[in-house]
Amino acid sequence: MELSLTDKVAIVTGSIQGIGRAVAETLAASGAAVVINNHENPAKLEEVAQGISERGGRVKAVIADVTSKQEAQKLVEAALEFGGIDILINNAGGLVKRVPVADFDEDHFQTVLDVNLKTAFVMSHLVLPHMKEKRAGKIINFSSQAAHDGGGPGAAAYAASKGAIWTFTKSLAKELAPFGITVNAVSPGFIAQTAFHNTFTSKEAQDKMPSVIPLGRAGSADDVAKIVLFLASALSDYMTGQSLEINGGLYMP
Repeated sequence: MELSLTDKVAIVTGSIQGIGRAVAETLAASGAAVVINNHENPAKLEEVAQGISERGGRVKAVIADVTSKQEAQKLVEAALEFGGIDILINNAGGLVKRVPVADFDEDHFQTVLDVNLKTAFVMSHLVLPHMKEKRAGKIINFSSQAAHDGGGPGAAAYAASKGAIWTFTKSLAKELAPFGITVNAVSPGFIAQTAFHNTFTSKEAQDKMPSVIPLGRAGSADDVAKIVLFLASALSDYMTGQSLEINGGLYMP
């Protein structure tokens, strides 16, 4: 069986940099038509789309805030212009900033829940009618190693939201199994050269990480994208409600 996505249509939220960009590029290189997304940087989004197109990929770029159901619908409409929706990658999210619980900030807390959890609910809700009609589909959610170990300093809200993603994945997998739709999650560990760590992790901590990772190196966005490709392909057809840990052995459940 080939690991091919020919004739498939995928939506990848939050896809102008890092892991999201690598996922979109990998799915496109494997034959899928991809809808990519960002909500505030049209120039960068167009740059990513152009790169995919120049390599022979089919792509549509959509500026939309996927915390809003009305805005998120734009991604669904773009995918339907390709002929349907086969794959949804709920990648949009982030730490936003480090805030200890002792300094609880209600606005920050709500923002973190919106970008990490609400986006996955909104996008899943919007694609379900189309996947159910076909009685097939792949939904891949982004959790995190933080869902298991609590994350770093000031990351309680982020870790909690990613833990919720993992629980949501299992619940949705049960709900959609009768329709032939699988739902799985990926939980990246330390993935270097991403905006997440370049913004929120000190250089000293980043430099130290390879020495404590059993495989002896930091992860890359491509490491994650290859696992997402597996989950999006027919090779994972009998897998649902699972979380794949991508961390080089740093955390072993």
